[in-house]
Amino acid sequence: MDGTQVDGKTVAEHIVDFLERREVKHVFGLCGHTNISVLAALAESPIEFVTVRHEQIASHAADAYARVTGKASVVLSHLSPGLTNCATGVANAALDCIPMVVIAGDIPTHYYGKHPHQEVNLHADAQQYEIYRPFVKRAWRVDRADLMAEILEKAFHLAESGQPGPVLVNVPMDIFSEVIPSDSFDRILDNTRALVKPSIDDETARQIVERLAKAEKPVAYVGGGILLAQASEELREFVDHMGLPVAHSLMGKGALRDDHPLVMGMTGFWGTELVNQSCLNADYIFAVGTRFKEADCSSWYPGYTFNIPGSKVIHIDIEPQEIGRNYPTEIGVVADAKAALRVLTRVAKEMYPDGFPRTQKREEIAAFRIAFKASNVEMQTSAAFPLMPERILADTRNALPDDAIITTDVGWNKNGVGQQFDILTPGSVLTPGGFATMGFGPPGALGAKLAAPERVVISLVGDGGFGQNPAALATAVELDLGIIWLVMNNNAFGTIAGLQKAHYGLTYGTTFPGSAAEPTNGPDYAAIAQAYGAVGRNITSAEELLPALQEAIASGKPTVLNVPMINNPTPTTGHWNILDIYSPDKDVSHVAT
Repeated sequence: MDGTQVDGKTVAEHIVDFLERREVKHVFGLCGHTNISVLAALAESPIEFVTVRHEQIASHAADAYARVTGKASVVLSHLSPGLTNCATGVANAALDCIPMVVIAGDIPTHYYGKHPHQEVNLHADAQQYEIYRPFVKRAWRVDRADLMAEILEKAFHLAESGQPGPVLVNVPMDIFSEVIPSDSFDRILDNTRALVKPSIDDETARQIVERLAKAEKPVAYVGGGILLAQASEELREFVDHMGLPVAHSLMGKGALRDDHPLVMGMTGFWGTELVNQSCLNADYIFAVGTRFKEADCSSWYPGYTFNIPGSKVIHIDIEPQEIGRNYPTEIGVVADAKAALRVLTRVAKEMYPDGFPRTQKREEIAAFRIAFKASNVEMQTSAAFPLMPERILADTRNALPDDAIITTDVGWNKNGVGQQFDILTPGSVLTPGGFATMGFGPPGALGAKLAAPERVVISLVGDGGFGQNPAALATAVELDLGIIWLVMNNNAFGTIAGLQKAHYGLTYGTTFPGSAAEPTNGPDYAAIAQAYGAVGRNITSAEELLPALQEAIASGKPTVLNVPMINNPTPTTGHWNILDIYSPDKDVSHVAT
């Protein structure tokens, strides 16, 4: 010993103190014998441990929580099966660039090599943390108790800086329980909580502004990086001044209000004719915070969404690897979207104080919006039962306040929402984009409601997605979270069933027995909700949905609305490469089932 006094705190207790200093309010997770020392420390803390019935629920909830708060969320996991159960939600966060710190228990260090209870060890000993290597920004194995402080500090900084994402801190259970002095944690007390993000210099800003000013048909193309950087207001100010029509990726949905006069909509496979044609005809694409992903770019086929080369690209992103990955780029800038747009707006107002009204493009967008909405009116007001998906989305939008938070899943509730559901508060739609994880929406709603308890939170989810994680209801009831789960029940894995029917003429393994119109033929999700202690209601006519939604919002109680839905495909003007693989040289897409 060097004479330093041990202060009587375990590493687990020091971890909780550290989290309190970082103003962490919630930790999501599930118990196990490797992490209960941390739970014991949390029991004496103002931090609330959000216990769940499955670790995937914890990681999805933490993902949504981080999207709403803008800060790294925290997940506490058990070893092996706990860590693998948690993996899907962590990978979902990784592909959508969501900051998260996963703290996982592991076998005791003195049992390395002995193949103890639950260890993953078929190829190497003490290698549990390698499970997460393909999708976390970094995975640490803590081998000494005195290194915990600096590893935790690095973990939060890495999760939140650059292109955000999850990290793993893997801790052998004996290290959690080791009593250590506070000096290693004291040493980092004055360290900065957040790093200053890179911006753009005036000379580069002038080059960008001049090119956009001289362009005949410029388009701004924005992605989820705008929302991660909390740069919606900066984006609005810049595009307003420059008169740039705005296209967005799926993850860029809600970067600006959908009723903004310059917003055209979502690009790609599920994009509309206006947005895809505008991008095809653009001479300059001003891209910010986007990765030009496959579905958003019609599998990168020319002639559907983008013609690049042809259109010239100016690309701003926090991550250098994203620039030029899928399309050649004329000007590539590594910068934070918020900081860059502030500089660009200032420089643009200095160079061109009168701005660019681009009245003709604004009128074109307004006219298309009117025509597009009119084309959907028949479906949105249809009395058909099971309900038309357009009717479900329209009634939901009518029932919700402008700032309601919507968590989507996959299928109509993701693609249809991206295409034809107006988001009226930036950042209020939470979507599993990169991983497109079925089952994200129900637990995601838990995290959203905990992060913003004053706001209405609704999970739009298919019966396939809701069936994966119904145990989210247990946590909602225990914490009295007034969330609404609207189950768009088409009695199928609907999008895949539509693809299979179109290309192979059958629905084998993609639809469920029975009928969505008769809940007794499948899981009665309303009864399941009631069994958990929530409110459950089966919708039996189209006219019943809107008042049921209004009643659920007013009640403030956890509520499941089981809504039978016809499995019509989401309309599309783009392309997806899988169609060519299924049916080469044929023009085949989705069909109803």
